[in-house]
Amino acid sequence: MTSDEELYEQLMNGRMAAFDELYRRYERRLFGFILTQLGDRSEAEDVFHDAFLAVLREPRKKDFQNFRAWIFQVARHLCLNRARSRKRAVQALAKVGSNEAGMGTLEIATTAADGEVFAAEQEGPEALRRAVAALPMTLAQVYELRSAGHSYEQMAGILGVPLGTVKSRMSEMMARLKKEMLPWTAR
Repeated sequence: MTSDEELYEQLMNGRMAAFDELYRRYERRLFGFILTQLGDRSEAEDVFHDAFLAVLREPRKKDFQNFRAWIFQVARHLCLNRARSRKRAVQALAKVGSNEAGMGTLEIATTAADGEVFAAEQEGPEALRRAVAALPMTLAQVYELRSAGHSYEQMAGILGVPLGTVKSRMSEMMARLKKEMLPWTAR
């Protein structure tokens, strides 16, 4: 089987079939990672496509060694940028004013999110999905990267943090998921 790096090299030499193969290989893993970060399918699709456009727009030096780490790192940065933009938009809306009941926009958004948290509990994977969604972004990133098969060293490279930080986040993520899943597993 041709390695990702060999496919990328072929792509840089104009072979578009290599792009199609890379896209196919990363479609599920990378999209899942992005969706977890953003929580919105439409935004995740945009960022996913932007990440692959970056593959075409930003050729790497021939000596780079890990395509997977690079594409996840590109996606992570795009997610962070999108989250920052979203935060600025929410802050701007909060300043605009209140609705007729006297609630500010942020209060309305919080109330809607609380309603989703208390929605009827579903079994197994759905409970885990909700538990992961409740994690802070830094811990959700660790969960998704590990679920995608990345080693701790690869996660450190993708996230741009020391290996010890990845291990610490992994430990905290596991503790939080155990706590969140306890009511479901105790049935």
